[in-house]
Amino acid sequence: MLHMTEKNNNYKQMKSTSHINPLENEAIYIFREVVAQFEKPVLLFSGGKDSITLVRLAQKAFYPSKIPFPLLHIDTGHNFPETIEFRDRLTKELGLELIVRNVQDAIDQGKVKEESGRYSSRNVLQTTTLLEAIEEFKFDACIGGARRDEEKARAKERVFSIRDDFGQWDEKNQRPELFDMLNGQIELGQNVRVFPISNWTELDVWSYIEREQIEIPSIYFAHLRKTFIRDGMIWSNDDSIVFRDEEEVVEERLVRFRTVGDMSCTAAVLSSASDISSVVQEIRESTISERGARIDDKRSEAAMEKRKQQGYF
Repeated sequence: MLHMTEKNNNYKQMKSTSHINPLENEAIYIFREVVAQFEKPVLLFSGGKDSITLVRLAQKAFYPSKIPFPLLHIDTGHNFPETIEFRDRLTKELGLELIVRNVQDAIDQGKVKEESGRYSSRNVLQTTTLLEAIEEFKFDACIGGARRDEEKARAKERVFSIRDDFGQWDEKNQRPELFDMLNGQIELGQNVRVFPISNWTELDVWSYIEREQIEIPSIYFAHLRKTFIRDGMIWSNDDSIVFRDEEEVVEERLVRFRTVGDMSCTAAVLSSASDISSVVQEIRESTISERGARIDDKRSEAAMEKRKQQGYF
């Protein structure tokens, strides 16, 4: 027979799931803190692997109830069609409220000016649309899938990241986060960006997707795509969205995407990984960050930090 102490230890282990996945537990705890501390949270949803992972974590955090906040997508009009199709199908299947706001509206209204030239992108322009949506719906907490391992500006981010009345991020005006104590008290007009998977790595996300058998858009897997080479990077060919010089030759290549942004700012990588296990193995062997395929990050050493200071999520 088991000793009484052994029985108690076994019972405690069954009641606790910390030995299963501490990162998942931490993210679920953060989700519940958001709902407890804020009145109108929203999940920023791009249709990429990180925001899809957030949806799964939110499902677990509030099961058997529905996710108690809407999803918000800032549609630049330059998204991959596969991502938009997946976004609509996922939200419909799960019965989630999806709010979509379009950057094109801000362009048409003269609030922002569209870039032109070889490296034109709408990535920066979406900040205006995001801030307007936050004001329109009075969201006080915006949950995003950013991670500290992505980029050096992200490494300085808190889990509860305070933004001022203009959505701006000030790295010197952030609160200490001791252990698991998260302070969501904000002044009128302020907003908090929340990052439940901030401590995850790219490999953690992919391993979780594999373990949970989470469906993701097809562009994350190897497929034939018409592309061209510029600055050593593989660009998607879509003349209506991506500027291409005449001498830049279009070829069909077997590629996949490690990160999913706009077509105009996300490069592909050569790959034959056609399933989750192959992708996980590929990530294990990779020596560069997934942000290495984000063309918009190449504009300057501080590109991401400047966007965040302007209100980017």
